[in-house]
Amino acid sequence: MTEQKIQNEIILAINQRGHRLFRANAGKVITKDNRVIKLLPKGFPDTFGYRKSDGKFIAIEVKTESGRLRSEQKKFKAFAETQNILYGIATNVEEAIQIIESE
Repeated sequence: MTEQKIQNEIILAINQRGHRLFRANAGKVITKDNRVIKLLPKGFPDTFGYRKSDGKFIAIEVKTESGRLRSEQKKFKAFAETQNILYGIATNVEEAIQIIESE
């Protein structure tokens, strides 16, 4: 299964549980007329949102079973683990639910 398909399944399942999760676009894009549009910083997780019970910030990096974190993603992970947020790496819906609802 592709990372995109896993991500779509996670977003749908989490939102059905009442939390809010959105797709994040990181990096930059260049338009047809050569304008640069900066998006979220490199390394920002694939999805972000908030938990329904308390509004706590959620950041989930989505990977396939064989996927590995890139350097920028490792830096964000190290930062996130020092913050009071729900952060984790998920390869399927069950792992994403665990990240959000285990606390």
